[in-house]
Amino acid sequence: MERTAVNPVAWSVELGFNQGEIVSGTTRTLYCSGQTAMSADGKPLHDGDMAAQLALSLDNLEDVLGAAGMSLPDLVRLNVYTTDVDLLLQHYGVLASRLGAARVAPATTMLGVVRLAIPGQLVELEGTAVA
Repeated sequence: MERTAVNPVAWSVELGFNQGEIVSGTTRTLYCSGQTAMSADGKPLHDGDMAAQLALSLDNLEDVLGAAGMSLPDLVRLNVYTTDVDLLLQHYGVLASRLGAARVAPATTMLGVVRLAIPGQLVELEGTAVA
């Protein structure tokens, strides 16, 4: 697989994401459902704690990737849904550091939403991976 970043502007790269990515020579694409701060048995965790929810949501996304034989470097698209954009931005380093350590900067969209499906959840990560 070959990935080519598309960045007609530089500011997004400084924030850790590309404006777009061209992916060629792919063999498999994984579309991941939104991942939140849920335990393995489906119980919501970390009520009201954005940093902990963001970290666990990313752990859960990595688990889905791993179950498909993929990992964070295969992530080409990341949608971030949050009930509190300002609070998420205060803790964005949790996400940015993990993506940076994986040396990946997927095309990303962040959306503020009224609520998520599970009460008490503050953030949900939805990804697309290609390997």
